Parts: sequence; structure tokens; C-alpha cells
Amino acid sequence: MRISKLSNRPRVFNRSSILTSGFLVTLLLVQAACLYPGLDSLLDPPMVVETVSGDWIHVLFTIPRYPDDGYHVGGLDEELAAIIGQAQSRVDVAAYDIDLDRVSHALLAAHRDGVMVRVVVESDNLDKQENQAIVDTLRRAGVPVVEDGRASGLMHNKFVVIDGQWVWTGSWNMTANGSYRNNNHAVLIASPALAENYTAEFEEMFAGQFGPTSPANTPHPIITITVDTDDTGAGETRQVIIENYFSPEDGVAAEIIAQIEQAQSRIRFLAFAFTSELIADAMLERAQAGVVVQGVVEARNITSNYSQYDRLRRAVHDVLPDGNPYIMHHKVIIIDDTTVILGSYNWTASADTRNDENLLIIHDPEVAALFVAEFGRIYEQARTQD
Repeated sequence: MRISKLSNRPRVFNRSSILTSGFLVTLLLVQAACLYPGLDSLLDPPMVVETVSGDWIHVLFTIPRYPDDGYHVGGLDEELAAIIGQAQSRVDVAAYDIDLDRVSHALLAAHRDGVMVRVVVESDNLDKQENQAIVDTLRRAGVPVVEDGRASGLMHNKFVVIDGQWVWTGSWNMTANGSYRNNNHAVLIASPALAENYTAEFEEMFAGQFGPTSPANTPHPIITITVDTDDTGAGETRQVIIENYFSPEDGVAAEIIAQIEQAQSRIRFLAFAFTSELIADAMLERAQAGVVVQGVVEARNITSNYSQYDRLRRAVHDVLPDGNPYIMHHKVIIIDDTTVILGSYNWTASADTRNDENLLIIHDPEVAALFVAEFGRIYEQARTQD
């Protein structure tokens, strides 16, 4: 199977088995528009096509512990540390929040082995002793660390680019809470084109271009991954389409709304923060058209200023506060069981206009199925608490 949810053990990846060929620039958007409604409006940028043999993506979810007993093993921190341990040339890390010793030790070990390691962090979180200690340790070892240094807006990304081939991203902050208390997701994708996108974004931040000063220059906003389904290179293949956007320069809210407007049967969502009236409007319009809308919102945020929770619940009913005693931190929309929207981007004005954020739109029913299962687990916990 080409899609897998990683086990709770660290896994060593064989680069040659993950990615067997580079990418070829071509124009396949007409075909893509037929397969995935809504992409027909994106005919201007060229689509990159990559061929992958083996697992092209790994989807990971946290398993929160109630209560957290402090026995922190088997989490996403171990997964990421193991992946960093496989780096051969370069590791770029953009971390909104970082207090994980396993990850910092993996970065230091890679640096000692001659791997180029670079880090960008959110300055506000350096008020936390654990975060500052990790940054100080990295700097003393000679690892360059850049802070965003802004009074307004956040460097809210949580991504890692490894060797120009792999991208790790999602909602997961590199913290103990993010790993063992909160509901989060991360994806690891084998794609040089996607890595080029994230590297371009990293280079901007590393050079001090944050928020509205970040240029709109994502190299490959649309990527097709052709998956060899039998690992031989001679069997059947299938195509996965990924859209990739960065905030605030790429107008992310508009991209999300465009996907919602294409929903034909069902919209499921998991939201840490939901204050965007425009995104709520799009969901409500589809609900009025007969599309089933279900959602779970982090309970601490349902009464926040501009929260759309009450409005959605009154209109579509099947929107619940989450049941995690800690935090439900996902930012996920699943459309028609075929498309998943995920990443660091909360559905707020600050995410759209001031913060540095990243978003993936993955058109693939197998990936969607994994997120549907995660939605079901969180929805059931919320339902029993409601």
C-alpha cells in the first residue's frame, strides 16, 4: 500500500526506495481539471509531474494521553528525530514552538555529521525557558537560528525540509504537549518539487522576509505525483494532485473557499480556531445546497471573538466542541472523501494576512480516508462529551 500511517516506532527510510526519479515540467492541467473540479481555474501555472515508487506519503496522527503521565515515548518527536537522522546534506526547520530534546539532539547530531542544519523560530515563544534553552544549545554548536522578531504576526509554520527531497509539515508543533497531549497531524511527503516550494519559503524567512514582506514566488503551486502501484516501474500507476500555498502572499482563504465550493456530498472539518466568516459562509452555502456539513471545534475557542461555532451549529447542527481535555489542534477540511486540506493555517484573519503559514490541498481518496478515520475518532469523543 502506498499510503500508510506510521507506527509509533521510529522508522528508518531508504531514500532509493522512496523516490526513484526526478520531476518533469509539463502541462497536464486540462486532464487534472477533469479529474478534480475546481482545478480548471488554475490553468496558468505549469504542473510539475513526479514519479514515485514506494511510499510517497506517510500520514501521522498523535494519540493524546489522558492524563499525561509524563512517559513520553512512541510519539511524533521520535518519528521526526529518526527522519532527521537519515539526512545526508541539509535540514531546514521552521518551528513555531520547539521544546523537544529528541528533535534538538537529532539536529545537533546531523550538524556534527556535516549536514547543513538551519532553523527559523517564532520569537514570542523564546519567552519559554525550554524553547530558549534549545535555541541557545543549537547556536552554541554553530547551528544558525533566525528569529522572526516581529511585534505583529507570527511565524506559525511547522515544517522540515530534508535533503531537498522530503517535506514534513502539518499542525504538529515540536513540543511535548503537541506530541502527547494534543490532537495533531503531520505528513511526510517524498517530492523534490514540494521540497523546492518549502525551501523557497524557508530562504525568505531565513533572510528576514516574514509576513506581508514575503514575496509570492512559490515555484510549483500544483504538483502531480504519479505513483507506481506495484514498485516495479512497469505496473499500473495512479496520479495524486497536490496544491501548495503559503500565507499571507498566496491568498490562502480564497483557495480554501474554492475547494469548499466544489463539495458535492459531504464536508468534514476539524478546527482549532474558526473565526473566518468567509470560510463559514462557503460551508453554509453548500449546506443549503444539500451538502452534509460536520465539524469539531476546539472547545476553548468556541466562545472567542468572531468565532463561527454558534453560527455553524445553529445552521447545520452537526458541529460540536471537542472532547480532548487538553487541545484539539487540527486544521483540516475533508471534502467528498477525496480531498484533504491541511497544514499550519488556522481559519482566522491573522493567519490570512499577517502570519507565516503553509497549506496543502491533497486530492487523493486514500489520503482522505486516513483523515476521515481521524475525524471519526475525534467526532465520537466530542459526541460523547456534548
